[in-house]
Amino acid sequence: MYDVEKIRADFPILAREVNGQKLTYLDNGASAQKPQVVIDAITQAYSMEYANVHRGLHYLSNLATEKYEAVRGTIARFLGVKNEDEIVFNSGTTEGINLVAYGWAMPRMQAGDEIVLSVMEHHANIVPWHFLRERQGVVLKWVDTEPDGSLDPQKVIDAIGPRTKLVAVTHMSNVLGTVTDIKAIATGAQAAGVPVLVDGSQAAVHMPLHLDSLGVDFYAITGHKIYGPSGSGAIWIRSDRMAEMRPFMGGGDMIREVHKDAVSYADPPMKFEAGTPGIVQTIGFGAALEYVMAVGMKSIAAHEAGLRDYAISRLGGLNWLNVQGQAPGKGAIFSFTMDGAAHAHDISTILDKKGVAVRAGHHCAGPLMDHLGLTATCRASFAMYNTTAEVDKLVEALELAHDLFA
Repeated sequence: MYDVEKIRADFPILAREVNGQKLTYLDNGASAQKPQVVIDAITQAYSMEYANVHRGLHYLSNLATEKYEAVRGTIARFLGVKNEDEIVFNSGTTEGINLVAYGWAMPRMQAGDEIVLSVMEHHANIVPWHFLRERQGVVLKWVDTEPDGSLDPQKVIDAIGPRTKLVAVTHMSNVLGTVTDIKAIATGAQAAGVPVLVDGSQAAVHMPLHLDSLGVDFYAITGHKIYGPSGSGAIWIRSDRMAEMRPFMGGGDMIREVHKDAVSYADPPMKFEAGTPGIVQTIGFGAALEYVMAVGMKSIAAHEAGLRDYAISRLGGLNWLNVQGQAPGKGAIFSFTMDGAAHAHDISTILDKKGVAVRAGHHCAGPLMDHLGLTATCRASFAMYNTTAEVDKLVEALELAHDLFA
């Protein structure tokens, strides 16, 4: 039985007030709140267990190393992969995608080679490929969404040509909530001999993952969206792709030997983890993943599907509200504009006065905004601790905003 009130009690910030109103936190697509177990894990690590990892021979270093490295196995279980050595720690999805861009794509792409992207990508899965376009003449091929905001996997597959070297797509749009049929895309790309990179920042929070059966080559996730600390994250890289990659950054820990005239590198994944890492952030990330796995990702997905359906019903009753994206099976993410002169920033400010936290802007999705003919939207994004009562509160706040701008 999914007990949302029990879950809410695990997140101390949800008990506070904002502007004299009980907080309704609907900005989870940007960053989720943290349960007490994560806060406790971070506090314990800093207050009683902190030391640098890997190279120390003393008790605290060994303890920190043990807790830090254990997270690699936790992430592997969370992602549904067997080999934890395919997990590379980093600061989040942005760093993970840049690792692939610099370590795998840059050495093997020439002018005229292609990368296939969907128009609904986050800038983290766009800008690194623009670097290759600017510096090496790589061509970016864009696949548009359908009128309902869905992405036709066959159109992605059809965009693959003889010079396509990579398909890079999001698993869930951070603006539309659209869930991409990654398995279908990966099957088509495999047939063409083209690797697939997936931005899993949003999807990993909301659905069970089984990467071993998904057929992709790279899958990036970020900790702060999965109820973990900022500055934490990981990318799963299939071992045969790891073997093709050069290091992204150089420094301590990623080397085997360093001499004046030569250097040799550690085996993966250490080869891609230079310098002192985010030790405590990673330990906190592991605590967050253990927490959501204990609740159950299937249970979380079912709860959020109920919130999505209820929100679709309630928001659909506001005939002056324009919700972007109606793809079947979408996530509980709603981006919207309001008829009239109300700007997304103004709407967000009014909602904040009622204690409702939403995001306003282009959501780091410039090409999608251009495709939609918009400059900004408000976005309400739901999480495992949100309730139908909070959907009602959102609707009440939107009605107030509409009355003010009418």
